[in-house]
Amino acid sequence: MNVFYPEGWLSGISDCKKSFTPAYLAEAQAKQTVMESTVMMCDAAHNLVVDLGGIRGIIPREEGAVGISDGSTRDIALISRVGKRVCFVVTELKTDGEGRLYALLSRRKAQELCKKYIISFYKAGDIIDAKVTHLESFGAFCDIGCGNVALLPIDAISVSRISHPRDRFRVGDGIRVIIKDIAEDGKITLSHKELLGTWEENAAMFAPGQTVTGVIRSVEDYGVFVELTPNLAGLAEPRPDALTGQQASVYIKSIIPEKMKIKLIIIDSFQSSYSPEVKYFYTGDSLTEWEYSPADCYKRISTKFCG
Repeated sequence: MNVFYPEGWLSGISDCKKSFTPAYLAEAQAKQTVMESTVMMCDAAHNLVVDLGGIRGIIPREEGAVGISDGSTRDIALISRVGKRVCFVVTELKTDGEGRLYALLSRRKAQELCKKYIISFYKAGDIIDAKVTHLESFGAFCDIGCGNVALLPIDAISVSRISHPRDRFRVGDGIRVIIKDIAEDGKITLSHKELLGTWEENAAMFAPGQTVTGVIRSVEDYGVFVELTPNLAGLAEPRPDALTGQQASVYIKSIIPEKMKIKLIIIDSFQSSYSPEVKYFYTGDSLTEWEYSPADCYKRISTKFCG
């Protein structure tokens, strides 16, 4: 379980709603406790004003994110936080000219504390919470703690192939991910498909003779690939009106573990926003290796995590 969470992850937990009293903020400053609250405004100088329940909290521009001071992170990363929750530590408690208490905060330090913790205590194969922050054609970027972002490549999202990460996720989704690699420069790469079950675990949810719902992921000359779950697809006979992205009702002709195949017949296909549910079969904290293929199948799909 994470010690540091993605921003906004704890918004529904009562401890996050604890009153930001002067005593509480002073204690948090002394302990360098990472907290979170909502950004109310980004001023003209790109300082963030944070809601501390009656006490004014200010994150100076240079403290708004790792990379702002050297230009490697653009200011849009600050502007886009307005109305959203951010993590921070208290750096100083001060009073203004009218004697009112306010707090200087640093999101950058919270990010650095989190990144240092991840690099020091996690390894390849460890499973953590993440939050999808934005999607590109090549993968999903995920907050793995305090606004630190790591890439989940598209081919690591699921065994069933998708054309774009938006076929699987939406921005803001809370997901579980596996640390695939931590590079020497601190860059972290993620994986996800290993948590979605083996071929046999997914195939066990279906039986020949059933008619079920799926999504057409690929149309080829020799057949149509229909996703039944994110880690399980079957091949249907060619159908001229089948289009990639359509929802399909399919009849299951046969399930063949030794060939890792499911043969389907498309009953109907139509436009829909339906997408198979993301179900986590593995709920542990770490994996060293993962075998997707059935034991008696000649084709092997597996992952080894070199932690």
